[in-house]
Amino acid sequence: MKNKKTFIDPLVDNNPITRQVLGICSALAVTVKVEQALVMTFALTFVLVMSNVSVSLLRKYIPSSIRIIVQLTIISTLVTLIDQFLKAYMYDISKPMSVFIALIITNCIVMGRADAYAMQNNVKDSFLDGFGNALGYGIILVLVAFFRELLGFGTIFDIKILPDFLNNGLMLLAPGAFIILGLIIWAQRSITNFVEE
Repeated sequence: MKNKKTFIDPLVDNNPITRQVLGICSALAVTVKVEQALVMTFALTFVLVMSNVSVSLLRKYIPSSIRIIVQLTIISTLVTLIDQFLKAYMYDISKPMSVFIALIITNCIVMGRADAYAMQNNVKDSFLDGFGNALGYGIILVLVAFFRELLGFGTIFDIKILPDFLNNGLMLLAPGAFIILGLIIWAQRSITNFVEE
């Protein structure tokens, strides 16, 4: 039961973007196209899951006075690995996204889960927590990207869906991302009856 809640809770009820309002920079920056949102989701999932597992494995050996430094070292190593992987195997998409991939190091979802969860829990729970939070983050990223690409370019995965005269340039700019993200947050909080205390 605890494992199920650890994994499912961040998908809807305690989503890192819509409930905790964390990691919204990337939700605005890399969501112009669905393909970019999927790559960012893949990258963050790898980093978040592996950093949670690594921190959980090492938690008994990490002195509390240097725990943040150790966590940052683990996270930056994983970000470097995923960045090099993307450059090697997905060069065209990694070029415009490399700065955002590098910023995963400072993503508060990754740092928060490593320090608040993985430092206190076993490897299995830390894995589930990392995967659940990354998936919750990814669902929102892909949703925002879907509507931005559809309404901004009239395409999904560069396949034409809407005629050109329906394209709305606002959706390709940061305000468009804010509008869509705001509507998703409103919908999620309405469905879950969340009220800020």
